[in-house]
Amino acid sequence: MSIGDALAMAEEAGLDLVKIAPKANPPVCKIVDYGKFRYEQTRREKEAKKKQKTVEIKEIRLSPNIDTNDLNTKAANARKFLSKGNRVKVTVRFRGREMAHTQNGRVILDKFAETLSDISQVEKEPKMEGRNMSMVLVEKR
Repeated sequence: MSIGDALAMAEEAGLDLVKIAPKANPPVCKIVDYGKFRYEQTRREKEAKKKQKTVEIKEIRLSPNIDTNDLNTKAANARKFLSKGNRVKVTVRFRGREMAHTQNGRVILDKFAETLSDISQVEKEPKMEGRNMSMVLVEKR
């Protein structure tokens, strides 16, 4: 239908001619009340935003000479974060002479991942970043 005919039909109905899909070939238009159309569109966008879930990354810091009870406490906190649907970034910080024994940090991260292996999986393997070694855990699907 030509633009002139469509505008005439919209004028006759007392409504507006609104382009629904301007990139389509030919463009798709509808005869509707523009105010009501905008209102419905904003309501749909708000509903979509409400249903959207934001994922946070929680960080847990460890040291290379952490004791088993402290490690278990940190693992319990990580378990809580994972059950809420967050990602957990586990970081081992090396200070001073600890840099000479980075393999101890890797062992600790592997032990930490093994402790939480029932509810989580490793998304990003342990990797050195300056003085820190970190990995990221996510909840199992």
